[in-house]
Amino acid sequence: MASDRISFATLQVRERGSADDVSVKQETIALDKDAESSPASAPPEINFPDGGTIAWLQVVGSFFLFFNSWGIINTFGAFQTYYEGNLLSAYSPSTISWVGSIQGFLLLVIGVMTGPIFDMGYFHSLIAVGSFMVVFGMMMTSLATEYYQIFLAQGLCVGLGAGCLFVPSVVILATYFKKKRSFATGLATSGSSIGGVIYPTVFHQLQPKIGFGWATRIIGFIALATLSICFIIMRTRGHPPAKRQLIDKSAWKELPYPLFTLASFFAFVGLYIPFFYISAFAQGKTGASAELAFYLVPILNAASTFGRVSANYLADHVGTLTVITPCTFISGVLALCWIAVHDVGGVVVFAVLYGFFSGTIVSLSPSTVAHLTPDMKRMGGRMGMNFSISGLGLLIGSPIAGTILNLETHQFLKAQIFCGVMVLVAGVAMGAARVSKAGWDLRAKA
Repeated sequence: MASDRISFATLQVRERGSADDVSVKQETIALDKDAESSPASAPPEINFPDGGTIAWLQVVGSFFLFFNSWGIINTFGAFQTYYEGNLLSAYSPSTISWVGSIQGFLLLVIGVMTGPIFDMGYFHSLIAVGSFMVVFGMMMTSLATEYYQIFLAQGLCVGLGAGCLFVPSVVILATYFKKKRSFATGLATSGSSIGGVIYPTVFHQLQPKIGFGWATRIIGFIALATLSICFIIMRTRGHPPAKRQLIDKSAWKELPYPLFTLASFFAFVGLYIPFFYISAFAQGKTGASAELAFYLVPILNAASTFGRVSANYLADHVGTLTVITPCTFISGVLALCWIAVHDVGGVVVFAVLYGFFSGTIVSLSPSTVAHLTPDMKRMGGRMGMNFSISGLGLLIGSPIAGTILNLETHQFLKAQIFCGVMVLVAGVAMGAARVSKAGWDLRAKA
């Protein structure tokens, strides 16, 4: 009897064990099905510091990258004025402006390559190559005496170098900040405005005293010193390096992204026309002195500093598209109001207002692309595609304006209309991007 009871108990244990095994297997199968049903492309959660010493040091480093990429591009208006009256006086303004346009074009368009290279983990390699090319290009520009030499050194070499610096300077901030991303980006992009104030002022003050060559070389030395800081303080974080395709096809299936990229193209067609020609306009149309006409470009850049920081701070609370869209419309309207400017006071007011609002377009563009990118692993590639298409707009905008204006008779009307219309079209496309992202509810963050 005792043995029968033991056998019966053993049988019950075995049955319970078998039932438990079946239960475990069923739970495992259920988990596998859940895993299969979840989207494979769902990006993993990333923790963002949103502050701290290391994070804010990246903002400082990005500031100097902007200082020596967009800051140098924003300086070309000073070089354009000098070239027209001295070194390249035999060439038309449109021909000379191709040097500055190719700088901006290359800065943006090679983002289609530098973005994926950043995603693969070669941040410091990009900074090293970009720093060398910017400094080397400025040094070679200081030795140039012919148009083709300036085009190769200042246009191609500096433009390629600036392009290597630009995309990493914005993408790295997106890996450190989320809640304060736009504000951090605004602080960093103010480096382009500060560079656009300091570099032309250095050139203007030193060129009459020590000559074109040494004034340009000093700009190169400043770039070398400030870019060295980036190597010391900048560190990457986030996802592990991975091979990326140059074109992220999935981006074009998400309507807000192509609409915003279209807007970026039209914005950059018209955006920099005042930066290139406001000095010539002031002297020819308002009778401003050469000294005041020169300082209009630094005034534009200084005003854009405040626009960049304040707009990006606001964007963290209401959304990037909600801020950049009206600022783009206002910039387009101001460009058309430029037609009514006929005196010195008017051109100064225009420079301040246009600088303030147009600065938001450049500074909020990276944050907007980040906002439209759900997977941080694809950030570099998507920014590269957007910037490359924007670069095409920058390439053709200023030369077209230089062709349709007439400096001899001081006729700027066609260029002013062209500038205003292009920026307004960009505003319409940005508005469409916002509606496609968040609908017609103006209270929705987008």
